[in-house]
Amino acid sequence: MRFADRIIYVTGAASGIGRAAAQRFAAEGGRVFAVDVNGDGLRETLALIDAAGGTTAGAADGGTCDVASPSSVQASIAAAVRRFGGLHVLVNAAGVGGFVRLEEIDEAEWMRVIGVNLNGPFHTTSAALPHLLQQRGASIVNVTSTAAMRGQAYCSHYAASKAGLLNFTRSIALEFATRGLRANCVSPGSVRSPLLRHFIPREDFENQLINYCRPPVPKQLFEPEQVAQVIAFLASDEAAMINGAALVADGGTLA
Repeated sequence: MRFADRIIYVTGAASGIGRAAAQRFAAEGGRVFAVDVNGDGLRETLALIDAAGGTTAGAADGGTCDVASPSSVQASIAAAVRRFGGLHVLVNAAGVGGFVRLEEIDEAEWMRVIGVNLNGPFHTTSAALPHLLQQRGASIVNVTSTAAMRGQAYCSHYAASKAGLLNFTRSIALEFATRGLRANCVSPGSVRSPLLRHFIPREDFENQLINYCRPPVPKQLFEPEQVAQVIAFLASDEAAMINGAALVADGGTLA
């Protein structure tokens, strides 16, 4: 029960890694405020947590939130603090993207991906910061990707957003290191989640530009719950000495 009496705010909680993270924190005693732009999926996540017995410290709760909107995020963080009385952990798991040729990315699509993947964590961090700094051992965990650490064909907007998030995380880790706030990333490889369907190569793609991104074990996919375990570790006191890290969870792909 590493998160008993701790309040955790999780974005992207309607499915995939965000849902698994919300469930993991709740199972370990945390009071979870889960958010997503997908209201139906979010309600399903909260129902799953409730069916599993909720949490030992208090019921999970949440609401719809568009992380690309500063006003939506500010209202959502305020609701979380009103509901549970503070904030100890911020998890930015919301993300969008997929394979697409650069010539096909228009301004709207570029801004959509940057808006969720990079601007979103900036909005949540800015809104949550005053509350996190009031707590001992507060932590931010951002979900990046192995795409943050190298170029990747056919997803330039996604890779750029995740690389930006990686260095944003490192920068705030340094800036607040003396004030008791840690910030880290988990960088997953291929994860079996709804987002994965947007990363299926098209027939007109050059496969040799993509194949080097594959894990050493053919067809190796990890489950969202496995990534959630890494997120929970980084947010816990067990990782008190880890700050500004990008913990790669890819089965050896980058190696």
